[in-house]
Amino acid sequence: MSDLQDLELIINTGTPIILIETTEETRVEALFQRLAVRLARPLFRWSVASGLQRVDLGGFPGRGQQQPEEVLRLIHASASPGLYLLYDFHHWVDDPMTLRLLREVGQRHHATAHALVLVAPKLDTPVELKNLAARFELSLPDRQQLRDLVHDESALWGQRNQKRVRASAPVVDALVNNLLGLSLADAQRLVRTAIYDDGVLDDSDIDEIKQAKYRLLDMGGVLSYETDTSRFSEVAGLAHLKQWLEARRRIFVAEDAPPGLDTPKGILLLGVQGGGKSLAAKSVAGAWGLPLLRLDFAALYNKYYGETERNLREALKTAAVMAPCVLWIDEIEKGLSSDEEGGPSKRILGTLLTWMAERKERVFLVATANDIESLPPELLRKGRFDEIFFVDLPNAEVRGVIFEIHLKKRGQDPQAFDLPALASAAEGFTGAEIEQAVVSALYTAHAREEGLDNQHLLDEVARTRPLSVIMAEKMAYLRAWAAERTVSAD
Repeated sequence: MSDLQDLELIINTGTPIILIETTEETRVEALFQRLAVRLARPLFRWSVASGLQRVDLGGFPGRGQQQPEEVLRLIHASASPGLYLLYDFHHWVDDPMTLRLLREVGQRHHATAHALVLVAPKLDTPVELKNLAARFELSLPDRQQLRDLVHDESALWGQRNQKRVRASAPVVDALVNNLLGLSLADAQRLVRTAIYDDGVLDDSDIDEIKQAKYRLLDMGGVLSYETDTSRFSEVAGLAHLKQWLEARRRIFVAEDAPPGLDTPKGILLLGVQGGGKSLAAKSVAGAWGLPLLRLDFAALYNKYYGETERNLREALKTAAVMAPCVLWIDEIEKGLSSDEEGGPSKRILGTLLTWMAERKERVFLVATANDIESLPPELLRKGRFDEIFFVDLPNAEVRGVIFEIHLKKRGQDPQAFDLPALASAAEGFTGAEIEQAVVSALYTAHAREEGLDNQHLLDEVARTRPLSVIMAEKMAYLRAWAAERTVSAD
C-alpha cells in the first residue's frame, strides 16, 4: 500500500495518536493535505514558533504562539474531529500535565475522533501512550523514483547552465544503488552536490556519496566507514579464498540472484595474528566495489540493561541501509566471549544470530577471529556462514611476494633484492612480521646512512622471533583444529 493508504487505515481503525520520526516535515504536510481531502477533515499544524494554524484553508489566520498545554485544551474542547500536526512536541511530553492532556484527548477518541500527529527527528513512545499511539514511517524512494530524481536534477542544472550533465549509464546505476535507503530529501541533496560541483557524474562522485550517506546515518563510533579498501592485488597468497569470492562476486552485486542461487551471506576467517585476515576482509569490499563498514564490538557495550543489544540492532540497521555493502567484524570472539547466564555477550550473540538468519538485505558479513576456543558453537554451525576459511602462515612463494609488496610500497626496487633468500630466511613469519622486518631494516639503513640492501633485511629477520616460535604450541593446536574443520584460504 502507499503511504496515504497506510495512514488512512491507521486513522480509520481508531488510533488517536500517530508518531512520525522524520526530518521531512514538508513531505509529511503534503501527505496530510491529501489525506484531509480524502477524509473530509480540517488539517491544523502547530509549532512553538508559529502556534496553531489551519493548513487546508489558505490565508486562515493563526491562533498566536500557544503553549502545548493550551493547544491540547483547545483540541480537547473542539467538537469537530480534525487532523493535528504537532511539530517537535516531544520536548513537552515529559511534563505531567501535557502527558495527561494527550491521554485524555486520545481516550475521548470514541466521542471526537481527533488524530494527533507528533512529528520530530527523534521520538520515543512514553509508556503512558503505548496503548493509544502507533508509529508510522514514511516510505523510502525506490529505484525508479531515485532514477527520476537524478534525471530531474540533471535537467534542472542543464537549464540553468545551458549545457548537459555528463554521465554514463553505469555511473547512474551505481549512483542510484548507493542512494537506496535514504529519504528523498537526503538523496536530493547528495545528487545536487554531485552534479553542481562540475556538471559531471563519475566514479569519484560515487565514492563521495558513499561516505556522505554513511555520515548521514551517524552511528557514533559503533560503525566506522573504511575508505582504505585494499584490492586483492595487495594481498599475497589466499588463492582459494580469492577464487571462492570471485565466483560469487557477480551474484552478490546483482540486484536479484539467478534462480536456484542464494545470495552469498558471509565468511569467517580464522588464523594466526598478523596472518592477513584483516587485509583480506578489506580487500573483499575493494574487489567487489562496495562500501566497507567495520563494527567495533567494544563500542557496543553500555552499562544500562538492553542498551548493548539496541546498539547492535541500530548498527545492523545502518548496514542494511548501506546495502549492498560488506560488514567487517574484526576479532569477533572478543565481543562474544562467555559471561554469566543472560549477560550482554549472550544477548548480543542472540541478536547477531537472529540477524544472520533473517536478513534480506545484501550485507556480506566478513568476521575474523584468532581464538577458536572463545567462539560459541552456535556461531560455527553450518549455515551461519557460507564458509569458514583458515588463513595459515604464508609459504615460501607467498613470503617472497609479501617482501616484494612492502619493498615497492616504500619506494624500493624489488629486483635489487634476493627475494627467494629473504623468503627462505623468514620461514614461519606472518605477513605482518615480514612488513615490520622491512620497516626496521629501513630504519637501520637510514641510521647508518646506507642504502637498504639484502643484508639489512636478513639481519633484521635473524633478530626477530616470530609468533610461530614464541607461541609454537598454541599455533600447532590451531593448525590441527583447523585441518579437519575449515577450508584452507590458500
